[in-house]
Amino acid sequence: MHRLTAALLLALAATPAFADETAAPAATLPVVLHCGHLVDTAGGRLLGETTVVTEGKRIKQVQAGRIDIPGVQAIELGSATCLPGLIDSHTHLTSETSPTGYTDQFRLNPADYAIRSTVYARRTLQAGFTTVRNLGDGANTSIALRNAINAGIVPGPRIFTAGGAIGTTGGHADDTDGYRADLQGDPGPKDGIINSVDDAYKAIRQHYKDGADVIKIMPSGGVLDESSSVDNAQMTIEEIKAIVAAAHDYGFTVAAHAHGAEAIRRAVLGGVDSIEHGTFMDDADMKLMKEHGTWYVPTIIAGKYVQEMANIPGYYPAQVAAKAKQVGPIIQGTAAKAYKAGVKIAFGTDAAVYPHGQNAKEFAYMVEAGMPPMFVLQAATSHAAELLKKSKDLGSVEAGKIADVIAVEGNPLDDIKLMQKVSFVMKDGVVYRRNGQPTAP
Repeated sequence: MHRLTAALLLALAATPAFADETAAPAATLPVVLHCGHLVDTAGGRLLGETTVVTEGKRIKQVQAGRIDIPGVQAIELGSATCLPGLIDSHTHLTSETSPTGYTDQFRLNPADYAIRSTVYARRTLQAGFTTVRNLGDGANTSIALRNAINAGIVPGPRIFTAGGAIGTTGGHADDTDGYRADLQGDPGPKDGIINSVDDAYKAIRQHYKDGADVIKIMPSGGVLDESSSVDNAQMTIEEIKAIVAAAHDYGFTVAAHAHGAEAIRRAVLGGVDSIEHGTFMDDADMKLMKEHGTWYVPTIIAGKYVQEMANIPGYYPAQVAAKAKQVGPIIQGTAAKAYKAGVKIAFGTDAAVYPHGQNAKEFAYMVEAGMPPMFVLQAATSHAAELLKKSKDLGSVEAGKIADVIAVEGNPLDDIKLMQKVSFVMKDGVVYRRNGQPTAP
């Protein structure tokens, strides 16, 4: 008897009779995946026929060739190429672009956004993204969504959420931008709005209390708020350093939304872990990011989508449309320069700025920018796992790691657009998509 077969038969005998019904769905029996090929993201190579054995929520064994094991569930994936579950490092699962988005905020309640988020989460998982960083929401809705997914109440990707973003008065994180005077109020640290070092510490401690996983800050202007600038610096270095120091005290990493070159410089010097968007990043910023080991998350798809929607009369307020037309034509070129400069890149899309589930279009945009197909697949797997500080569990198909495995028909290294047609999705050892169709969970 093959040693692997014997080990699995012993595992079957030891399977618990009862499962915690409040926990996420879990595979109770070993599952054997027969893959036509496997993308080895750790080694940067495409392997031939491979057998992947999962047991519960973990990968038990990865073996070259085909191994037939009696008494276990076998899933035949034919000539399909298996990959690790994908990671989107920049999403917003609790909202989605709409021409009524700027008025919906006065009509919809947090519960409405929460219910809609379950649809967006399922769509994201079905697209092959088994893990996401959620970088900003309202009313901590994504924290509730994360908890519901973890408890098995709704299907969705594994979420590491920032809760609400942190910014300054009138800045990109100030949700009252554009409101009439009597509705603006004076948002403070509890609302994620800071204007001093002391405020910074209070905001981080509130996020810890709320149950956030990561921190998102807004040191520059942005596209979709109703202020006038997309790229002005909106935080001092002292404020950023205070945020980072407090965040690291509490075990948080810090992602910085930053379009403008000066805001990027301040964020990197302030010690953030990643720069999001980085549209107007210059050569000095890139050099500084390399020196500090700062990650870059390009979100090309978001820039292209807002540019497209800005040409539809009335889709955005006039001020937002003008900013979108500034960012859209530049963002892909910046990503190309950053790659050539050797800046560390992780995959992220700013999902919600475009419709959820289309995340994989980013792969094609990255390849168009001059990044090799293997590199962009690593950006969404091993690189993104490193950014999350979860490399021990995620980012590659290896024994001991979490059983997140997807498959596409054909070779994505030959045609990166195949990543937009995921045929198989396994998360935590549970199959959510098979033969191109959703399954029961």
